[in-house]
Amino acid sequence: MGVPKFYRWISERYPCLSEVVKEHQIPEFDNLYLDMNGIIHQCSHPNDEDVHFRISEEKIFADIFHYLEVLFRIIKPRKVFFMAVDGVAPRAKMNQQRGRRFRSAKEAEDKIKKALDKGEVLPTEARFDSNCITPGTDFMARLQEQLKYFVHNKVSTDKLWQNVKVYLSGHETPGEGEHKIMEFIRSENAKPGHNPNTRHCLYGLDADLIMLGLTSHEPNFSLLREEVHELWKQKGISFHVIVLHVSCILVMFMGVFQNQIGSDYDLERIIDDWILMGFLVGNDFIPHLPHLHINHDALPLLYKTYISVLPSLGGYLNENGHLNLTNFEKYLEKLSEFDREHFSEVFVDLKWFESKVGNKYLNEAAGLAAEKEADSSLCLAALTSSDEVIGEGKVTMTEDEEEEDDMFETEFRQYKRTYYMTKMGVDVVSDEFLAKQAKCYVEGIQWILHYYYHGVQSWSWYYPYHYAPFLSDIRNISGLKLTFDLEKPFMPFQQLLAVLPAASMELLPECYRHLMTSQSSPIIEYYPLDFKTDLNGKQQEWEAVVLIPFIDERCLLAAMEPYNHQLTKEEKARNRHTECAVYSYDEEIDFTYASPLPQLFPDIIHCHARKAHIPMDAWKVPLDHVSRRTDRSALYFCGFPTLQHIKHKFYKKKSGVVVFQQSSRGENTILEILPSQEGETVCDDVAAQVLGKSVFVNWPHLEEARIIAVSDGDTKFSLEELPGVQRVYDRPSTPPPTKVTCLSDKEQKDWVKDVQGITEYYLKRKGIVVNETAVVLYGQLLTGRKYVPKPNGVVELEKQWAKQVLPFAYQTVVKDIKAFYSSLTCFKSLDELFPQATTVFMVGNPYYGAMGEVQDSSDVIKDGRVRVVFSVPHEPQLEPLIQNQHKYCVKYSPGYVLASRLGITSYLVSRFSGSIFIGRGSKKNPCGEQRANVGLNLKFNKKNEEVPGYTKRTEKEWLYSAAVEELLAEYLDRFSEVFNSVSRNSHDDVFYEDDIWPGEDQNGAEKVAEITSWLKSHPVSSISRASCDLQVLDAAIVERIEEAVEKTKSTKKVRVTVKPHLLFRPLEQQQVVNIRESFTVPLGLRGTVIGIKGAEREAEVLYEVLFDEEFAGGLNIRCTSPRGYRLPPCALINLSHGARVDHTSHKLTAIVKPQPVTGANFNSQRQLAGLNHSPRSPFIPTQVRGERMHTMQQFTNQGRVSEKHLSIYNMLSLIFILVSVPPAAKMNAPHGDTVGLSSPASAAPTTLPNTVLASKVSELACMCVGLGMAPPEFSYIRNRQGLVVCQVKLSNGLMVHGPQCQSENDAKEKAAFFALQRLVQHTHTHTHTYIHTHTHTYICVSVHESDLMAIQTVRHLHKNTDIIIYNQSLSVYAVSSTSAAPHTPPRQNIPSTGHTPGSASKRKHRKLAVNFEAAKVSE
Repeated sequence: MGVPKFYRWISERYPCLSEVVKEHQIPEFDNLYLDMNGIIHQCSHPNDEDVHFRISEEKIFADIFHYLEVLFRIIKPRKVFFMAVDGVAPRAKMNQQRGRRFRSAKEAEDKIKKALDKGEVLPTEARFDSNCITPGTDFMARLQEQLKYFVHNKVSTDKLWQNVKVYLSGHETPGEGEHKIMEFIRSENAKPGHNPNTRHCLYGLDADLIMLGLTSHEPNFSLLREEVHELWKQKGISFHVIVLHVSCILVMFMGVFQNQIGSDYDLERIIDDWILMGFLVGNDFIPHLPHLHINHDALPLLYKTYISVLPSLGGYLNENGHLNLTNFEKYLEKLSEFDREHFSEVFVDLKWFESKVGNKYLNEAAGLAAEKEADSSLCLAALTSSDEVIGEGKVTMTEDEEEEDDMFETEFRQYKRTYYMTKMGVDVVSDEFLAKQAKCYVEGIQWILHYYYHGVQSWSWYYPYHYAPFLSDIRNISGLKLTFDLEKPFMPFQQLLAVLPAASMELLPECYRHLMTSQSSPIIEYYPLDFKTDLNGKQQEWEAVVLIPFIDERCLLAAMEPYNHQLTKEEKARNRHTECAVYSYDEEIDFTYASPLPQLFPDIIHCHARKAHIPMDAWKVPLDHVSRRTDRSALYFCGFPTLQHIKHKFYKKKSGVVVFQQSSRGENTILEILPSQEGETVCDDVAAQVLGKSVFVNWPHLEEARIIAVSDGDTKFSLEELPGVQRVYDRPSTPPPTKVTCLSDKEQKDWVKDVQGITEYYLKRKGIVVNETAVVLYGQLLTGRKYVPKPNGVVELEKQWAKQVLPFAYQTVVKDIKAFYSSLTCFKSLDELFPQATTVFMVGNPYYGAMGEVQDSSDVIKDGRVRVVFSVPHEPQLEPLIQNQHKYCVKYSPGYVLASRLGITSYLVSRFSGSIFIGRGSKKNPCGEQRANVGLNLKFNKKNEEVPGYTKRTEKEWLYSAAVEELLAEYLDRFSEVFNSVSRNSHDDVFYEDDIWPGEDQNGAEKVAEITSWLKSHPVSSISRASCDLQVLDAAIVERIEEAVEKTKSTKKVRVTVKPHLLFRPLEQQQVVNIRESFTVPLGLRGTVIGIKGAEREAEVLYEVLFDEEFAGGLNIRCTSPRGYRLPPCALINLSHGARVDHTSHKLTAIVKPQPVTGANFNSQRQLAGLNHSPRSPFIPTQVRGERMHTMQQFTNQGRVSEKHLSIYNMLSLIFILVSVPPAAKMNAPHGDTVGLSSPASAAPTTLPNTVLASKVSELACMCVGLGMAPPEFSYIRNRQGLVVCQVKLSNGLMVHGPQCQSENDAKEKAAFFALQRLVQHTHTHTHTYIHTHTHTYICVSVHESDLMAIQTVRHLHKNTDIIIYNQSLSVYAVSSTSAAPHTPPRQNIPSTGHTPGSASKRKHRKLAVNFEAAKVSE
């Protein structure tokens, strides 16, 4: 826990310290450290408020493994991975652990009692007791075995893990997790060969981790945690993380302190003092000083006092973990003025109160009498501060002033006396008592400093009070001798008995349990069943002081001694201390590692993990150890913030910087960028310096970008490049091709908006004042690198840039610095890039997506080829299932359709499918707060969740399946009186038993119990809910996919030589490019997409995949066995695309755009889509249900129809002109010439009609084709009267219902007519589109009927072609032909998919890049 609320305070105080980044933006780290207890708690009891939550131990272990995999994969440490579980803690920590566990047990008991009082039915399974996450319990012993298995498995099977040393410090190794990590860092720092530029990442953002990071004095130290537990909610695939850069704190402090005290002080030493001051507001080991609270600006008070007293100290307070008592006493003496100032505010109020009531606030005489009863020497001299005589220095004082001062001092002493007597329970506040208080508190400060700087110096010391003394009472401390006896840590069972409440006695060995409950137990007093808590000035209940007695160590051990011999052999094995283990990969070691949980995780047949033990005292450092200081400006590491390179100044101001989704209330440290010394910024000069070059933008969190345009609001300098070219012009011999234009009025307004947006973002989020922006740069951020084959077997690494162009203020850009990229393994030749036995994937035809192994290629490498043996499995035949999936799909209907069939209102359908609460008594005389939920709970509006197979949410309404109709019909038949009552009182939120069953012979409570019992027995109660954003295949289809997969499980081997650009090699150390090998799913395993979780960006989409085989860690996602998993786009390759681009295949599919998570994403069609994987374009999603996928490292996305639609000015005068282009002309069309649609994903290869279509259904199909959409889907709903309603679903999200008709044909025609009207209303953009089929390319042009010039233009451009003109107002086609030389039209920007054997002999090979960029998702 550390210092409460410290993280929030420091993040708001210094906004530049932390940043929210995406997974691919996380900087590279050498060492990753995990404080495991936070992960264990999150995976075992994520929400303590939910008393219904139950979880199995197997699920906990699987989730922890998944959590660890994800964290390792996104950070990818290069040298060290350290997992530390809390072991036995020092005695000083146990008091806090004891209070926390007692409180959690009591809170859990209270929540269960409240739930039962409300009539909630709790699960019969035992609740997970979070107190079992304590060293020595059965649970922790089993978890330790699972963690050992997990490490052995990952080291043996995962290449990423084989390059690092893996440390596992379990619960049997004494010490808190984070402090065991710091012991390791200190020992590494003390080694002679330590690299000062080592980059450390510590997972978690508790305040003590910030303090620990600062004590290390490492220049590159960052803390990381997921934002709002997105990792947990989305199963940890693609999420935002918060990175807090500890090194940035040092630089900001330097700027702030230098503004106030000058530059004559050692910054590192000031940081040490700053750490000490943080402990004064309370932590896990000592309580906070009275009235010093972080949320009441205690920390600024401490720092202000420090700055005022520092010049007079002649040194520092904290000398590398050793407390300078003399200086500390001077500091506290100055700080003690706060006690008086705080009381003076109270005193003024008391005087006012006294003037009103005529009595003293406290019985002064009684207080003085209590003093006299004690020894006369105990005159409370210590309670008199150094400035007791307020009026000293004045020549005269009036008697009234002297009397008032005397009264203030008397009241102040009595005020403090009352605090000690009431809080600490003492009868007499003597000098000896206060001296003991002062010594204990200072001793506590010194123990903590040792603990943070040198490790545990005493296992047995603890602070023996619940409260701290007043600042003004901590006096005469400079002569104290502070020494500690190391002693030994508790054994695990001793700690269990010391910290657990009686409610958790089941976690103890049976022989000790009676010590907690038996009245004859010698330590029964330490286990109160009820206890009080004291907020003591705090606001939250979790901050309250738990008033339970401190356990006596000697009594505890004496009470346990008689029963130690009764421990079983297994219990004795748990009750011990062991060393930390370090694991490494050793290919020569090969043995079978038995799984401790074989029903969930298989044995490791070939285990290659070497294990070594680290002695417990191996990482101890001497007390005189000083962390090595380093030059923090020596090197810039990409991803880490830097406050250098741009001149700025600091100041404090309440600016309301937004850090935690709301404006901060306190002061923010503002950075103001100072004007450049180079004079006025001229656009021409800036363009000459940066246009076409790479610079670093977004200071202080720098990112590399390629500048493509420069503008000052009037003139714009931009690169004049061919589409798709992203070159960096960094050589004087090759100046960038520049185009100069003057901005239009609209462009000038856009420029002003860009400037305003940049200025506001910097100020409101980062707390940076950028001042006036004269020049804006427009650039593309670096997204990755790829290897490009060159002649003679040479490869070069080229940077890849995003397609999205972003604006940046010129004054926030850094030029001419060298960044350190250490992770990139630089291959220089093909034989280095594709060594023998390397795993690769085919991204060309044939064998698209097949995994293979590189063979000896020495004889063909000189010809630019690589020899590979591919494993080509036989694919399951899913085409019949795709064509007949409508037979297995669940049909959904609007609520009014169900209502008409059931003979009830739509309101009742809506209410009963959600929640309905019935209370005790009547509306006029309710009995208590107990309520029972008798709704079906099939939809959840606030949580945006639905129940697959029963309900589905669209943009405007909820839809229901036939299963809901059957359920409601049975409900209505059984309990019609409930429907009647809800119908009569439709405005009520709660209904009452006596109102529903008013008869004397009717028992409402029994009826409610009968309803809840019936609902619980129904299968729907056990079906899991799903997000409405998740597009899924129905369970019946998934079941048939499993059956099809089981029928085809054979593989053939194929040996081929391949051009390198058709091979994809998953590189394990590419930090920026989204290459993933460290997944639970085995590399190369194939599967089928059965669900898609939408997101705002393509890279953040999650895909549910049903794999062909079961695997360890697999999930049961609507499948019969654990073969499902959720994966991001960067983890899969679309095998269906390989079939589509194969020229032997004649199946065509429509292209769609990715679907964002907005209100419009409730696509009732919910079709699945695939990613087109070609070397030229890594992301062209394709609308296909049941896409076949491969766990290489690439994937797909589901989506909308094209980005732009046809602009129709008048529906009755819309004309489509479809120009048929011969395939040869299409093949030779210039690549990259884009006309019409802005995205290649807008093209729609599909078959067009060759005959005149007269029906509205045909018109609608043709309209969809022209818009790049999939054909419409028709479904029918028949009511009990025999009338038919047709429902039309379009792939752009529209869903239209026609009127009631007698026949299906009439209903279909009328629904198609309605859909045509709706579709026209939703089209906006005037464009013309290329539509590719297998034999022709059609050009679809939207023009006005009167625009004959446009028609003639198309005829002139596309001669010798068939022109099909469709006039919608007449519903006829006109076909005409011309006879001129063929003309090649501009080609839609369809990416190259590489050559095939059939095309190799017809045209010259193009030299394409090796497909390392296929994993990168386009912006």
